[in-house]
Amino acid sequence: MPHVWTILSRFGDPELRGSSRTVGQVVLEGMWFTFRVAMVGFVIGVIVGMGLAILMQRFRLAERSLLPYVILSQTVPLVALAPLVVGWGGQLKVLGHQWQPWMSVTVISAYLAFFPVAVGALRGLQSPTAASEELMHSYAAGHWQSLRTMRLPAAVPYLIPALKLAAAAAVVGAIVAEISTGTRGGIGRLIIEYSREATSDPAKVYTAILGAAALGLVVAGLVGLFDLYAMRNRPAEQPS
Repeated sequence: MPHVWTILSRFGDPELRGSSRTVGQVVLEGMWFTFRVAMVGFVIGVIVGMGLAILMQRFRLAERSLLPYVILSQTVPLVALAPLVVGWGGQLKVLGHQWQPWMSVTVISAYLAFFPVAVGALRGLQSPTAASEELMHSYAAGHWQSLRTMRLPAAVPYLIPALKLAAAAAVVGAIVAEISTGTRGGIGRLIIEYSREATSDPAKVYTAILGAAALGLVVAGLVGLFDLYAMRNRPAEQPS
């Protein structure tokens, strides 16, 4: 492995001989592309995960029927899934537009992101005590009112860790999908391209790897900010 200073100094060097763009600029562009794709996948994963959690909490039959398949879905390797998504997506049109390669990356990213949200949200939605449920019944609160005023607030402490896992999974899914599908423009593709030069320019490979790690830290930081916002009004836990 090259020295850390050698890797950092490589960010300021031209990407190619005679090129006006530096390695740092190319890595930042790749990070920005992957960030946008991963965030779209993250949002879709959160929506799907929350929808499944609400459905499974509302109907016991839905929980018994869907939860095993939700868990089973995460055993499918992405290397096998990515070609299928690309093949199926190539036959689709979205609002009259041809399916784009980045959409396949988004689908795979959402596929990894929905699972922790579904499981964490389900546990949170089921966390209110029997006394709390009886109180809502005494107020003649319907299902959606109870969901909004009791279950969703109670699910926040469970949902925040799930969102952190989902955000990290969305980034990993996007990077792996870019590598598996050959989608250009993202940090995953840069890792593959730069790895071809590992023998002659090993520091260049690690610039893309550091870019992927930095992207994960950025996404984790954004979820951390949401954590501070969502938990701002909750009382601090008293030591036992």
